[in-house]
Amino acid sequence: MIDLKNIGQKQADLLRDAYLNKKVAHSYLFVDPMQKKGINTAYWLACLFNCLGEDKPDGTCNNCQRILDGNHPDVFLVKLEGKQTLSIDQIRPLKEELAKSPVEGNRRFFIIENAEKLTLAASNALLNLLEEPVAPVVTILITNNENQILPTVKSRTQILNFSDEKVDSKRAQLLEYGLTDEEIDDLGDTSKLEEESKYLFQELLERNDLALVRVNQISGLATKPASQKFVFYQLKTLAMKSLEAGQKLRESASLLELLMTCDKMRVSNVSFHNTLDYLVLSFER
Repeated sequence: MIDLKNIGQKQADLLRDAYLNKKVAHSYLFVDPMQKKGINTAYWLACLFNCLGEDKPDGTCNNCQRILDGNHPDVFLVKLEGKQTLSIDQIRPLKEELAKSPVEGNRRFFIIENAEKLTLAASNALLNLLEEPVAPVVTILITNNENQILPTVKSRTQILNFSDEKVDSKRAQLLEYGLTDEEIDDLGDTSKLEEESKYLFQELLERNDLALVRVNQISGLATKPASQKFVFYQLKTLAMKSLEAGQKLRESASLLELLMTCDKMRVSNVSFHNTLDYLVLSFER
């Protein structure tokens, strides 16, 4: 749900000044650990250009409402839609739209959420959009991790950093790990999963046979994709902390390497239970 009241105020002031002075850039990179304010600010800018009210953007006029509802012909959104990456097939339609003039306003807006999830092919296709476009288009990329944006893409954008905002560090880490805002909200109370994940981690390091029994218990608790991702996030976090503390270095490094393999297995749709079994059995060898 887009909320025009929950925007980056400093960033919005800069964008309004650029709008009033006709200096809005053709491409932006919004770096926002939580991404929410970045997304809201992107829509705020689109509403600013199209608002019919006196106090722009009012968020209530017909144009603003259609933009916020995803029904405006000059505003396009690209998002994950349950996938792990943003593919070239999601960028190609924007290239087609680039050749067209705005339908109602004087600018078109291409908004790309989770830009850190762009595949290499999608990033390269995006470069054509970010070069000085012939059509009047503003492309806005939103990311929680600037370092995962292709340097050639980043160099063609004006970067606005939202990281000075106060953030929930754990939520930001979960977003960076790959959970969406919706999945995080769906997690609910994670205390039991955290406890069970910690027990599994300890049993793995001790090469305790109870680890396989623990897998069954965790599988019964983590029935949703969000909670399953959370378990692997917890195990990876525990392994990293163990390494940083200099505890059981060889075991922690080995476990971390296996967890990276588990991430690839999850992307390949290997079941949660089978992936945990693989982790335990491979570590015990």
